[in-house]
Amino acid sequence: MPDWSGGTRIGESLELFNRQWSRRVLGQGAVVLLITDGLDREGARGLAEATERLRHPCRRLIWLNPLLRYDGFQPRSQGIRAMLPHVDEFRPVHNLQSLRSLVETLSGPQPGDRTQRRMAA
Repeated sequence: MPDWSGGTRIGESLELFNRQWSRRVLGQGAVVLLITDGLDREGARGLAEATERLRHPCRRLIWLNPLLRYDGFQPRSQGIRAMLPHVDEFRPVHNLQSLRSLVETLSGPQPGDRTQRRMAA
């Protein structure tokens, strides 16, 4: 990576993924796991739009953020505030328990799942 230690360009990366890969890999009800701290080097330029565009072709967009391990976490950065309205779930990912919880959630009935609708009827 030519700019190692220079920060993450989340918006640019998502836009590139959206252009080159989303149509190829996000069909048929994909669940997307986005793993990032949301601290964007570019000050969130284009990040809300790229996240919203990523959200459209998938069934669920789950953002896994290692910063959620802190009790006093507040979504203060521009990147986090830009992305947050466009995700279905905002979850911690920092230890085995957080991964276990994610697996349990993904293994259970999904929102809009026909099985869940049948059970509710």
